[in-house]
Amino acid sequence: MAWANEASTKTAPKSVLGKALHYLREQWPYLVRYLEDGRLEFSNNRAERSIKPFVMGRKNWLFSNTPVGAQSSAVIYSLIEAAKENDLDPYRYLVWLLHNAPGLSRTDEAWAESFLPVNAPQDCKIPKP
Repeated sequence: MAWANEASTKTAPKSVLGKALHYLREQWPYLVRYLEDGRLEFSNNRAERSIKPFVMGRKNWLFSNTPVGAQSSAVIYSLIEAAKENDLDPYRYLVWLLHNAPGLSRTDEAWAESFLPVNAPQDCKIPKP
């Protein structure tokens, strides 16, 4: 960052390099954030890969007839991707979720927390080879 600050004083602000240096200085806090928290990844490739099936199929979803139908699709897709990210079999996770959620939601105020992927039973997990 010291180099960018020094180079900015010697570069015309409207030049291509000047604009690039300005952008670097503005984005610096976000660029180094992953260094502050070891859980963060340097790139968003994993997130991009997880939404690729939806980007590929978006023309098909133009035919969702209602906003409620589109919302329902988004919920299901989110559950499937959350299952994949947590090494769960999406089908088994959804079966478990849809079988157990209706009854529990009437009796427990914190019902949603018990259905997070980390709380899924062992039979929902993808077996390790």
